[in-house]
Amino acid sequence: MKILVTGAAGMLGRAILEEYDGAGHCVGVDLPDGDLTLHGTALELMMRHAPQHVIHAAAYTDVDRAESEPERAHALNAEGTRMLARCCTSLNVPFTYISTDYVFDGEVPDGYYEDAPLRPLGVYGSTKALGEQEVQSAGGDWRIVRTSWLFGPGPKNFVLTVRRLLAERPTLTVVEDQTGCPTYAPDLARVLRLILLNKGRGIFHATNAGATNWHAFAREIARCSGADPQRIRPCATEAYPTPARRPACSILRSRNLESVGVGPRPSWQEALGRYIAWLARSEPLQPGAQ
Repeated sequence: MKILVTGAAGMLGRAILEEYDGAGHCVGVDLPDGDLTLHGTALELMMRHAPQHVIHAAAYTDVDRAESEPERAHALNAEGTRMLARCCTSLNVPFTYISTDYVFDGEVPDGYYEDAPLRPLGVYGSTKALGEQEVQSAGGDWRIVRTSWLFGPGPKNFVLTVRRLLAERPTLTVVEDQTGCPTYAPDLARVLRLILLNKGRGIFHATNAGATNWHAFAREIARCSGADPQRIRPCATEAYPTPARRPACSILRSRNLESVGVGPRPSWQEALGRYIAWLARSEPLQPGAQ
């Protein structure tokens, strides 16, 4: 199966390509290869690469900037998805859309199963929810995979931010009243591969096992990095205002992965340990280090 991955320069896109490395049947495209918000781009990419499956990981993901750039967020997350999904349907090519926990409002304290109603709080979540609707209305062989709190190899994520700030400041303050499921990009890429292999269809929630809040997540990052977790102090969301509202509880609970034979996922703590070990191997030695 030849797979076309959009958003190949992003964290998840790169992880998907790495998951298929050596298999010789996965090709990645990103903005320099064609702007999916423009008419004709989707068909041109499909004709050029002739894939047998498309994983649509490209998205406008800047949650706060989306509040001031709603047209751009809508163009990529909704309109671009509509054109690509319909193109896949017309060519009889299966389509996988990567979505987000931000399609929920966070008011359910135990989290959300796949069939929960969508109630996004901001522009980013609203445009991703519209993208989900476009995928389903296009018909064809589709699957929607929601994930959350993504981290992994790449230039920017919460883990790298915490490690950088720990090196710059004596203490950090991190919100403790937002709960979710951290997800390691390579683990998500592996789940996506299993969904395809097992011919899963429908909506899936794919995260690492377990849930936490941002403060506890940051403390575990500190501990795994050899820093004192007590340096990270808790605060309420109100003390850290942002342009976009965040869901208070965006735990993604899963039934459908299990129904297509995808087994238990590693815990987020174990995945974080693997990522920090990878960082230690990848980071250059500092001056004077042995």
